[in-house]
Amino acid sequence: MTVQGTVVDGFEGVREEFAAFLTGEEHAPGAQLVVHRGGERVVDLWSDGVTGDSLLGVFSSTKGAAYLTTALLVQDGLLDLDRTVASYWPDFAAEGKGGTTLRELLAHRAGVLGLDAGLTREELADDRAIAARLAGQRPFWQPGRSFGYHALVIGALVGEVVFRATGRTLHEWYEERIRAPYGLDLWLGLPEREEPRFLTTLPMLPTPEQAAEIEAAAYSPYNLTGIALNEHAPDHAELYSLPNSRTVRAKGQASAAGIGSARGLAGAYAAAVFGLDGRSPLLKPDTATEFARVHSEGKDLVGGEPEAFGLGFVALDVRFPFLGAGTFGHGGAAGSLAFADPRQGFAYAYTRRRYAFPGGPAPENDRLMRSVVRVLG
Repeated sequence: MTVQGTVVDGFEGVREEFAAFLTGEEHAPGAQLVVHRGGERVVDLWSDGVTGDSLLGVFSSTKGAAYLTTALLVQDGLLDLDRTVASYWPDFAAEGKGGTTLRELLAHRAGVLGLDAGLTREELADDRAIAARLAGQRPFWQPGRSFGYHALVIGALVGEVVFRATGRTLHEWYEERIRAPYGLDLWLGLPEREEPRFLTTLPMLPTPEQAAEIEAAAYSPYNLTGIALNEHAPDHAELYSLPNSRTVRAKGQASAAGIGSARGLAGAYAAAVFGLDGRSPLLKPDTATEFARVHSEGKDLVGGEPEAFGLGFVALDVRFPFLGAGTFGHGGAAGSLAFADPRQGFAYAYTRRRYAFPGGPAPENDRLMRSVVRVLG
């Protein structure tokens, strides 16, 4: 498998690491890697099966676009982290949720991770429909007491707060403030004109050993994990197929249905923290610090594993200690990962076309990130 694209002088080792992984991994046809050092793109690579311009389903890396937009609105004074969600959206107060703040919601502490009866495929594609259903849902734990990943609904919940507070959708704010000014290939709602560049997500091809591990780790669709992933819904589809629906791509629900490229993902974080095209960073340092600061840490009630969340974003330096303190971003189920490391001065994004084992940021990200840090260090 060949590698195409460019790196600036000094980053040849990153290209070598990217090529070494692809040579040994037959189940990853098509990957993209982009790194910005400050506002400069220093790595722009892709492999057979995609191009640098290809658009892929980025799954939960989508959340980065939603949270960057939310951070801007907090910075502008249009949202207050310590106001209750119900003060913006009165219906949300049902079933004991009235005291839940926007800060707690963003930190995955609200307990409203799905519906008892599940969401239909049509509802799952539409953030306003998700929010309408969730307003009356009882929380799955006492809000604020614990935390668990609101995998498929957090974008809808935060987006409804944005809509109620401003009269405009999160998608409209994102398009106006972040995507369009920089021409970023990271879309919340893919226009028809961009469809020829989209490549369908391919299902996981586990080895026999991996298949056995998946079977051994099987969980009930009716536990918190199953409900959070909507697997208890009668007509649920396999998660890998979510962005392969034109309806899903067009509506662009903000939790997991973004369509983009590594260029778009890395560019969004670079614009937010370092500035692009000669412009100042979108986020002030205090805003970036507040959203990166750990608000929830410990055992995630949904994933069952240790996790650390800032305000929406994953506190990636907790998981990857070779990253700088305050690194924030998000990964996606198919294997993507994107973030900004303000202390070490870089933004990173990786995407792949085939769904990765075991789901979430693909294992190769560890090696790729380390190769970037080695150069910068």
